[in-house]
Amino acid sequence: MARVEDFLKDRVKVAPDSTALSDSSGVHWSYAEFDRASEDLADHLRAAGVQRNDRVLLLVENCAAAVATLHAAWRIGAVIIPFNARQTEAEVERVVKHATPAAIVMTGHISPDATAHGARMGAEEITGAFGTLLLAKRAPDPDPVLEGVAVLLYTTGTTGDPKGVMLTHDNVRFGGTASSKLRRMTPDDVVYGALPMSHVFGLISVLTGACYTGAHVMTEARFSAQKLYQAAMDGVTIIPAVPQMHALVMQYTKEQGMQRLGAPKLRYVSSGGAPLDPSWKRKAEAFYELPLQNGFGMTETASGASATDNPIGSPDISVGPITPGTEARIDADAPGGNGIDEGEVLVRGPHVMKGYYRNPVETAKALDADGWLHTGDLGKIDDDGRLYILGRSKELIIHGGFNVYPPEVEAALNDHPQVIQSAVVGRTKDGDEEVLAFVQVSDADRPDVEELRQFIKERLTGYKRPKHIVLTTALPAAPTGKLLKHKMIETFADELP
Repeated sequence: MARVEDFLKDRVKVAPDSTALSDSSGVHWSYAEFDRASEDLADHLRAAGVQRNDRVLLLVENCAAAVATLHAAWRIGAVIIPFNARQTEAEVERVVKHATPAAIVMTGHISPDATAHGARMGAEEITGAFGTLLLAKRAPDPDPVLEGVAVLLYTTGTTGDPKGVMLTHDNVRFGGTASSKLRRMTPDDVVYGALPMSHVFGLISVLTGACYTGAHVMTEARFSAQKLYQAAMDGVTIIPAVPQMHALVMQYTKEQGMQRLGAPKLRYVSSGGAPLDPSWKRKAEAFYELPLQNGFGMTETASGASATDNPIGSPDISVGPITPGTEARIDADAPGGNGIDEGEVLVRGPHVMKGYYRNPVETAKALDADGWLHTGDLGKIDDDGRLYILGRSKELIIHGGFNVYPPEVEAALNDHPQVIQSAVVGRTKDGDEEVLAFVQVSDADRPDVEELRQFIKERLTGYKRPKHIVLTTALPAAPTGKLLKHKMIETFADELP
């Protein structure tokens, strides 16, 4: 069976001295050095008792040593669990209890949070060609159910029963290859790697796609607009990001007195994780002086399921046609559907997960007997085969009997020149749902609430307009930059009537 680590072996044969990885700790590895680091670390894991179909938990912030850990686990036939080191002790222990890893590796050299987890777990320091990492040994626990599985990814913000997404080597290889081809990656490319490798976008679209191609990934432990700006000035050619990252670097550049990025070698910019509205897309393209490509994917689809390939200035705000080799259809009779052409997006193909680890009930809900994954996203497909995402079915707001899609309200708010980004959620009150908007602005350039109300009045019909608007300089977000909508009401409870 072809495996993900074969991509690295192939690159070593073809171009061992070309640059593979660099990071903020000063590491700069060729593909041959990347290979040696991975094999050295695999020896440490074997010595710790890790076996085939064991789990290796990686408490991580992006760095070269963390990428080597992925390939080290795969060489043994183990399953890697990348998990963000900034998660709390309770969140980490929840995964440990569910996945029962044979070993836990922590990137303590680059992450204070990983160091704290290591101290709590009694981890020992290990050194080698990979640098320095922390290792906590656990009892081996091989599980034959995991044969062929490369990665377990625990989805952000899950509650109740754990949902560890099982992605096979075939899933990861397909996703990485598709990402590389979509972006037309070459060995000369430098890809900015600020998307956390504990997230499917960073792990597969960035790291796996680049390794397949032989590109150089410039990893970054923690996203900041200033660091992204500097990386672009230093010669990055590809920037994959979520909309919130784009919004923040645009704001940072504006604060420096510039309206455009002006990156000398940048050739490809993509956005994922949220729909685009035409006005914001135009602003982003003017800023980058490049087309902004959009896409749709989720953990359960090994990243991308569709993507655009548009010229600059295209009015297309879809998430593009379906990835070649996969299928999609709309279930208009699902909750939130209109019974005609809008409904839940279903996808099927070689990128769809094996299921949720140790959770057959949730697996049966997500995957039907015909292999269709029920995504929970509402969308439609036009006559040209382009997919449009209308929102999450769980985030749909029903106000006064009418459907309100949060992305549409957010698009209207984000069109205001003083708005950085926004999040719209529903709150049940008096037997109905009211629309709430949380809007990030700058203290130095702050609109007032009444101004925003008048602005969106021209863009939204009455039932879609927010009942309450909260202005803030920061919104709760995941390490990817993706806004955490489920935390909005709790975070700003004191500012809501």
